[in-house]
Amino acid sequence: MATRKIAIVVGSLRKDSFSGKIAKTMIGLAQGKLDMEIVEIRDLPMYNQDDDTETPPPAFTTFREQIRAADGVLFITPEYNRSVPGALKNAIDVGSRPYGKAAWVNKPCAIVSQSPGALGGFGANHHLRQMLPFLNMPAMPAPEAYLGGIATKFDGDQLTDDSLRDFLQTFVDTFAGWVEKHSA
Repeated sequence: MATRKIAIVVGSLRKDSFSGKIAKTMIGLAQGKLDMEIVEIRDLPMYNQDDDTETPPPAFTTFREQIRAADGVLFITPEYNRSVPGALKNAIDVGSRPYGKAAWVNKPCAIVSQSPGALGGFGANHHLRQMLPFLNMPAMPAPEAYLGGIATKFDGDQLTDDSLRDFLQTFVDTFAGWVEKHSA
């Protein structure tokens, strides 16, 4: 099995976000299986179709190229008001345009959602899943990842919950197979 390149899109812009900590943990767990890299969304201007000209904003071009270069995409997101954060929705919009040239097309993907609460970002996870068929992204159906009580799982950047580490390892291993199955 070839080592596939994975773009990690972190839905939170917060410097010490739990989504960012999960992403870094998963990068470590994927070593030797997947080449994972966080693709930043913080500098993306709000999507406006008027900007999709012959010279779109450089941040749009860079982001789209990074997604196109990946073999798959891992979304790691918190839940804001039972949905995805606005920055993540904006990134999805930027990557889906211009019409007919979406960067997301045929990229196998998976979702990890988290929250300090018990539901683990269930609403964000499922709202994102509703967008994926339109983007033509095959989403890994299982295991589903809703990480509740996330505020108690880290000491600084270090994951301290062995059960969660084992689950994330299973998730990464399954995702590696999913990406391989759906890669051309």
